[in-house]
Amino acid sequence: MSQSVTRAAHIIDAIAADPRTVAELAEEFGLHRSTMFRELQALEQVGWVRKRGSGRYTLGTRLAALSKQALDSLDLREAGAEHVRRLQRRTGNTVHLAALMDRSIVYVDKAEDEAGVRMYSRIGRAVIPYCSAVGKAILAGIDPARRDAVLDGVVWQRYTELTIDSRERLDRELALTAARGYAVDDREFEAFVNCIAVPIRSSLGVVGALSVTAIRMVADLDRLKAELPAMRETAELISRELG
Repeated sequence: MSQSVTRAAHIIDAIAADPRTVAELAEEFGLHRSTMFRELQALEQVGWVRKRGSGRYTLGTRLAALSKQALDSLDLREAGAEHVRRLQRRTGNTVHLAALMDRSIVYVDKAEDEAGVRMYSRIGRAVIPYCSAVGKAILAGIDPARRDAVLDGVVWQRYTELTIDSRERLDRELALTAARGYAVDDREFEAFVNCIAVPIRSSLGVVGALSVTAIRMVADLDRLKAELPAMRETAELISRELG
């Protein structure tokens, strides 16, 4: 870890323990006041610290939001664990649970069909938002600014002939997803796999998604759609636990 990143982390830790002034932090870290002021300015610009009227610095709202999202993602996995496995037993297919974490969508749980082909997904791995059912289920349910942040910097790679390869096409798909209440991955990442997903909500809005994935030869999209009542019931049970 670079020296500047390490120092920034230590400054945040110090402020979290007790709000400090520039002078107090400069003395504690053995820095000139102007150097410490520049460090605090940089942290303030990204929302990690904020300056009070008294001149003391405290934790910023962005850092608080990140902490809340991290806790929410952990809560989502805990709240969903039993329900995810019950749904997997009921459908016989692989079930994924994904969480919205700041600007990323991440797999937080998975109950796999042991008899099936191993999936690309791994717990802790980022979701490709534009060609995954869980990604589209989440994107369709969040506000435009948050959606823009998640998609910022996306490289529109074509994995199959059916992969969505532009923001314009994705926006049309998200409008359809929002209208019908579920998202699909119709062979968009792997040509032999399809998937269907529903959003999971808490008091904060859409925080994640639940999906059922199958090898196309085992269960096509029409067959997966038959699982929607059970999926929606499961998503609702998880939502209730999240509050």
